[in-house]
Amino acid sequence: MSKQIYLLDNVVQHYNWGSPTRIHELLGTEPDGSPAAELWLGTHPSAPSQVILPDGHSGERTSLLELVRSAPDVMLGPHVVEQFGPRLPYLLKVLAAERALSLQVHPKPHAARAGFNRENRAGLPAGSQQRSFHDDQHKPEMVVAVSQFEALSGFRAPRAILALLDGLRGPLVAAVRDSLLADRSDRGMRRAFSLLLAARGEVTCAAAVRETVESVRVRLAGGSPFDRADATVVQLAHEHPGDPGAIASLMLNRVTLEPGEAMFTPAGQVHAYLSGLGIEVMASSDNVLRAGLTSKLVDETALIECATFTPAPPVHPELVLTGERGQVHSFRPPVEEFALTVADVDDEETVPLHDEGPRIVLCIEGKLVLEHEHGAIALEQGGSVFVPHAAGPLSVAGEGQLVCAWVP
Repeated sequence: MSKQIYLLDNVVQHYNWGSPTRIHELLGTEPDGSPAAELWLGTHPSAPSQVILPDGHSGERTSLLELVRSAPDVMLGPHVVEQFGPRLPYLLKVLAAERALSLQVHPKPHAARAGFNRENRAGLPAGSQQRSFHDDQHKPEMVVAVSQFEALSGFRAPRAILALLDGLRGPLVAAVRDSLLADRSDRGMRRAFSLLLAARGEVTCAAAVRETVESVRVRLAGGSPFDRADATVVQLAHEHPGDPGAIASLMLNRVTLEPGEAMFTPAGQVHAYLSGLGIEVMASSDNVLRAGLTSKLVDETALIECATFTPAPPVHPELVLTGERGQVHSFRPPVEEFALTVADVDDEETVPLHDEGPRIVLCIEGKLVLEHEHGAIALEQGGSVFVPHAAGPLSVAGEGQLVCAWVP
């Protein structure tokens, strides 16, 4: 059984920013009108995938988490166990954003451990909505766009922020401008951003945000030289009225990914996904520190402690092309936990995938056949499998597109 490829049944997360149709279209299920935001493929304890056991088990199921724990060396391989312990180090997701996600940061390793232990000592139960830290892991992540994908990621340079703020009205904008004019170092950026986040608790916040947003609307209507940044402010203010996160978006790089393009978000980088369909892979963690644009817990203090305020452009991971026609794209971010391969498959060529380690494969479209030393398994759009280390080298034939998460 250890050399078997396992079919997966995965959890759909129904967050309020999700698309009511896109994940249903992928899975071939009937939309029910509610938002389907994320499809989780992995072993995270809060929503582990279910494994459909092979013939001879009468259709029995177990969680992928328990399967990995039952035989880590076989399922993960000795290299992964030695490096990460007896656990799958990544989590694969399909993300379908109809509107903006929260303004957020993921903690670095030391901050994740400290925060998780602190909340445990405080007696917060697992799964509590009052938790900021749901586990002790850091959470670098990468997204590969399936459709056009819109995002904010990392801070602009102070000079660029000041240009965007020039001429805008309102006390919050004035406070940010004064802070950056007084100090354009990381300290000044931290103080300016903190001023915006702290305004959430003030009775005058909503009016101050409205004043600034209205001046952005006027600039946009008059032919703004910053039309994309201004349109983002208006969009976020419409989705989250009175939230200073709409103004904070002017401090962040505005990013558009075309289908097939990727962006890496290191732990500590402030970001927000705005809209689109994408494949996400990350360290297996659910630690999200939010600072706005959300109805969930906002933890400004933890976010400020964990965030990096050095201006930097968005990070695009290393891309390696293979296959006879370059149709296999492997994205290699600068982390140890994960990499992601996107393969376009047709009848002209059987495409080799990765030889070892734990792999999760998801069929994005078409009909494919995954082949390994001990057998083969058919996979159609929306279908997914876990490939243990013991299954050995993997190749794919057929007609369609897949993604494969793996440990480099």
